[in-house]
Amino acid sequence: MEKTIDESIQGKKLVLEPKTKNTKKLFIESYGCAMNFSDSEIVASILSKEGFNTTKILEEADLVLVNTCSIRDKAEQTVRKRLEKYNAVKRINPKMKVGVLGCMAERLKSKFLEEEKIVDLVVGPDAYKDLPNLISDVEAGRNAVNVILSKDETYGDISPVRLNSNGVTALVSITRGCDNMCTFCVVPFTRGRERSREPQSIIQEINDLWKKGFKEVTLLGQNVDSYLWYGGGLKKDFTKASDLQKATAVNFALLLDMCAKSQPKMRFRFSTSNPQDMALDVIKTMASHQNICNHVHLPVQSGSNRILKEMNRQHSREEYIDLVNNIKAIIPECTISQDMICGFPTETEQDHQDTLSLMEVIKYSFGFMYAYSERPGTMAERKLKDDVGFDTKKRRLAEVVELQRAHGLYRTQQFINQTVEILIEKESKKSSAEWSGRSAENTVAVFPKGSYKIGDFVMVKINDCTSATLIGEAIGFSENN
Repeated sequence: MEKTIDESIQGKKLVLEPKTKNTKKLFIESYGCAMNFSDSEIVASILSKEGFNTTKILEEADLVLVNTCSIRDKAEQTVRKRLEKYNAVKRINPKMKVGVLGCMAERLKSKFLEEEKIVDLVVGPDAYKDLPNLISDVEAGRNAVNVILSKDETYGDISPVRLNSNGVTALVSITRGCDNMCTFCVVPFTRGRERSREPQSIIQEINDLWKKGFKEVTLLGQNVDSYLWYGGGLKKDFTKASDLQKATAVNFALLLDMCAKSQPKMRFRFSTSNPQDMALDVIKTMASHQNICNHVHLPVQSGSNRILKEMNRQHSREEYIDLVNNIKAIIPECTISQDMICGFPTETEQDHQDTLSLMEVIKYSFGFMYAYSERPGTMAERKLKDDVGFDTKKRRLAEVVELQRAHGLYRTQQFINQTVEILIEKESKKSSAEWSGRSAENTVAVFPKGSYKIGDFVMVKINDCTSATLIGEAIGFSENN
């Protein structure tokens, strides 16, 4: 999965409103991508029906779950350090059970029970409905593992709880899995094949969120542009579908249109897009609805055609630039963000310069940038030698980050003296006297609180900025409030 999340959810302890009849305590942490965070909400919903309320206090938990990421080695090492912390608590409270969820669980499977003696259950992303049975096995003194990948599980029949929510923004999963087989990525092996969720269940979840007061939804998937519903099954089976199924199929552009029309005053975002799969029909749908945000997260990974081929990315540098130009032609104010990998195997200095030159062409608003981390089981790990030295990776990453910071400032400066609509999401991290929220272009803005509150749509006059944040003053409510 492409990296798209707000880093602030890394390691977040998840809590929901308690059910008075529940007596057991669940402590759950989520690491990695937004899909993991969404999955944790599904897990909490399932276990709520099994008598568990969530808690922020690790020491009082009966069950501790950590939802893991395998996208980079650093993410896995972070989880192992958390397990050391759990182990220290478990020595004091030996009745406490510990489980590992998510991509790391799927990748390591039963090996996890051998490596981490503290772990009692290991559950892959498609097996969360089996958690009640697995917990029963653990309570009976047996280790429990279920990491079977599903061809059709989307959890569309489960109403997620909103964990530690601000009551304003929410994630709604629309697809699971990925078929793209980028050589650096473990997602196809940990989350399986692409499958799409029935559209009416998506609309129902959105309508329920609106009734509960939520103002913004992010439609979520490893590759949202591959969304295709024709009555069920894997996307690859669409060729076998009947003429009627094909005629009535819902692709991502149609789903986006349905969502926008279902709640005209709710804002919609989506993540993540793959350049090879993004159709301009999606951009035209965005342009036709005021409540679809003008931002596309469009991971490129490298500016070198040779490296893109080694990554098995099905787009060239030139095709990517054409796509961005077409997006801008339809929505001139649309912001573009990126994912970038530095130091991929065989990357030369010229390849690196190609990445920097692509960034100069696009001038991304923001991005997520990483040094390459070899992941066991991927094609890159099997076929390519990790031959770019650590110091070289570090230096190239620093150059990419520095250039992105300059481009981020260039993009935020374009908002100065403009008035933009901001949805207030939380208190500013730097000042209790200021609110923080985002524009439709996904740019963060801070401004004095005044008489406004979380969840308000506010018009903000932008007076100053940093490379990542707009600074302004509210001049009134927006018409969407």
